[in-house]
Amino acid sequence: MDVDALIARRRGAWERLARLSKARRLSGAEVDELLDEYGRTATDLSLVRSTAPDPALVGYLSAVLARARVRSSSSRTLGWSSLAGFFVEVFPAALYRMRWWWGVTALINVVLGLALGAWLVQNPVVENTLISTAEIQQLVDADFENYYSENPASSFAAQVWVNNAWVAAQCIALGVLGLPVLYVLWQNISNVAVIASLMHAEGRGSLFWGLITPHGLLELTAIFVAAGVGLRLFWSWVDPGPRTRWSSLAQEGRTAAGVSMGLVVVLLISGLIEAFVTPSPLPTWARVAVGVVALALFLLYVFTLGRWAVRAGRTGDVQDSMLPSERPSAF
Repeated sequence: MDVDALIARRRGAWERLARLSKARRLSGAEVDELLDEYGRTATDLSLVRSTAPDPALVGYLSAVLARARVRSSSSRTLGWSSLAGFFVEVFPAALYRMRWWWGVTALINVVLGLALGAWLVQNPVVENTLISTAEIQQLVDADFENYYSENPASSFAAQVWVNNAWVAAQCIALGVLGLPVLYVLWQNISNVAVIASLMHAEGRGSLFWGLITPHGLLELTAIFVAAGVGLRLFWSWVDPGPRTRWSSLAQEGRTAAGVSMGLVVVLLISGLIEAFVTPSPLPTWARVAVGVVALALFLLYVFTLGRWAVRAGRTGDVQDSMLPSERPSAF
């Protein structure tokens, strides 16, 4: 290899990379340029080392790459623009792309929950094996309603948020195994069905729905989304399609991680509704309306921004510039 010819041809690009590495601020286009030129310069260094290891040139290129590596890392830190991009494109694109997974999950769970609740109402003897008569009366007469107001709203909101985020995290993290997600869903929906049947059996069904609907619509939807994403993660390695199992699992894993971060905000909103709206003195219709509006806004978000983002080519995966370089080696 002619080192002088390489220097003459690539010196300008190396100097440009050095200037970008020293810049205090970079635009989006400059960040992309820095990352692209970093890959090309790394190829140049590998070529020099393997064919004509000039010590001075190797030292110079190594220094330029070291500064560029540090600068590229700092350029990737989450700023307001990237945060906005996540909630405008990445998160809704992932939700829209996997809408059938969490939509079908939600439908099956709602139908199963209603059927189980109706069956328990018709067979009260089953509930008596789970909880004593005194405990049932305490739950129906006081505990269920008091649960939403016995703690200060702010601390209750934090408690609910953490609990629901933990359930959603379990659905996503355990998704790669498949069956644990179904177990978490069963635990969640069966608990709701049991309480609903007890309240209905004692003539307090309207109180149950009046308290659970305001926050429950958005909260349960978020849990179903997490479960659907977890099941999609499981299916990504069971049936990877044209990709390798590892590539399929890696892509869906990155998408699942992004969804989990977005759901933190969704569950925060449902937690605030549960803490401040559910126990409020507002009439039942007004509290239920808040829940309906919250769910409607979420679905509007998914099926407008999500659809636009998918049509623009987004999948919910991380940006291509954040993926490891897959450029072929030059030698």
